[in-house]
Amino acid sequence: MDPDREREIPRRQFVRSAVAIGGATALSACLNRERSMLPGDETDEPTGSAPETGNSSPAASRSFPRGDPSAVPDAQHRWNQYLVVDAAGNTVPPQHQLVLGLSYDGSSPPTAGEREEVDAAFRTLTEAFQWGTGGDATATFNRGLLSLIGYAPSYFEQVGGVPDRLMRPETMLERVGEDPSKTDGFDAVVILTSDIGSAVLAAEQALLGERERVNGVTVEGSIEDVLSVSERRTGFAGAGLPADKLDEERIPEQAPLSMGFKSAFKDSLPSEDGVTIAEGSFAGGTTLALSRLRIELDRWYGQSHEERVGEMFCPAHDPEEVGPVGRNLGDDSGITESDVEKIPEHAAEHDRIGHSQKVATSRDEEFEPRVLRRSEGFATDAHQHVGFNFSSVQRELEAFVDARKAMNVGEYDVDVPRENHGIVDYLDTVDRGTYLVPTHADRALPVAGE
Repeated sequence: MDPDREREIPRRQFVRSAVAIGGATALSACLNRERSMLPGDETDEPTGSAPETGNSSPAASRSFPRGDPSAVPDAQHRWNQYLVVDAAGNTVPPQHQLVLGLSYDGSSPPTAGEREEVDAAFRTLTEAFQWGTGGDATATFNRGLLSLIGYAPSYFEQVGGVPDRLMRPETMLERVGEDPSKTDGFDAVVILTSDIGSAVLAAEQALLGERERVNGVTVEGSIEDVLSVSERRTGFAGAGLPADKLDEERIPEQAPLSMGFKSAFKDSLPSEDGVTIAEGSFAGGTTLALSRLRIELDRWYGQSHEERVGEMFCPAHDPEEVGPVGRNLGDDSGITESDVEKIPEHAAEHDRIGHSQKVATSRDEEFEPRVLRRSEGFATDAHQHVGFNFSSVQRELEAFVDARKAMNVGEYDVDVPRENHGIVDYLDTVDRGTYLVPTHADRALPVAGE
C-alpha cells in the first residue's frame, strides 16, 4: 500500500479496510497503524504478526497481550466476563469481526491426528492472545481476542450423525417463514473478534497455517488440511463507525449500529448459564444461529426519529428519554410485560408496534430472554448492499425460531401497515446457518454420541 495513501485514510477506516482485505501485507500495514494501541516497547519479543521475512518495522517489535490458557473459560461462548462494559453496565462487542465459513475436507470419522492438529491450532490462539479483556472489569478497549468454532448439520452428517438438538438450517428458515434455500452452505464456521484489527488478522493466518509464529508463540497446528475456507466475511461495530463507513449521511454520528440505536441492554439478554446446554450430549456448549441480512437504510431513515424509536423499541417510548442513539436508556431497554400485553392497544393508538416489543413476546414464563446476541449487527457494505452479520447463541435453536417468528407481521391480529410493524420490513435475509458450539475441550472435530 502506498504510504502517502495510508496517511490520507483515517486510522479506523484503514484498519477496517485491512481486515476486509486480509493477508500478510494487510496485516503488516494494519499493525503499523495500530501500534500505539499495543502494549510493550522496543525490547518486546517480536510478535511474529508481521510477515516472517525478517521484518523489523516498529509494529514487529510490539506485542498483543499474551494469553493464559488456564484462565480461558471452559465454554467457547462464555465471553461476557471478557468484554468491555460501558458506563451503564452493558457489555460492548469488539469493533472488528471476521467470520470464516468452512468446508470439511477430513476423514469420516475424523482421525486422532486430524483432531490433534485442529485442537493445537486453537490452543495456539489461546496461548498467543489474551481471552478478550482478560477479565479486566475496568478495560475500555479489548486488546485480546475472542473466538469460537461451530459445526453445522452438514459436518455431522459426514462424520457419523447429526445431534438431535441441532436444527437443520433449511428447517429453521422454513419455520420462520423464509426461503429454505437460503442456507449459508458451510460445514463449520469460525468467528474471530477484537478491538484490534491486526489481532484478528494474525489469528486468521495462524489458524490457516500461514505463519510459523504469532505474538511470539510457535504455531503448533492449523485447520488447513481438514477445514478449507469457503467464504470470508468481515464486519464492524462501535460508536461512530457506521456513520463513518456507510454511505448514509443520516446515521447518527455516535450510533454503534447502522440502524441508529444501541442494543444489548442488560434486561434484553439472558445469562450465559441460560444459553448453555445443561445436560446430555455436548453439555456445557451451546447452539449458534448465524445470519447475514440486508437493510433498506434509505427507507428507514426516511422516517422521523420519533417513528424510528416507536418501531425499534415501542410506540409508548418517549423519544427524548431514548435519546438520539438509545444511550439515555442506560442498561434497560424499557420493554415491560405491560408493553407486550398492550400490543393491540398500541397498534390502534399509534398505528405501529415496536421490534423490541414484539421480540419480547418470545421470552420465557419469567419474562427472561432466551437468545444471547453475540454480534449485535456488525455492519458491512459487502455485496453492494448495506447489511450486517448477526449471530446469537441459545440453549436450543427453538428459542431463535420463536424470537424470529415474533418479528413477523402475520403473528399479530392487528391492523398496522407492514412498514410500521417493527423493523422486519426493512430487513432481507441473504442466508442463515445453524451450528453446535462445543466446549473448548470438545472443539476439535466433534462426533455426536462420543
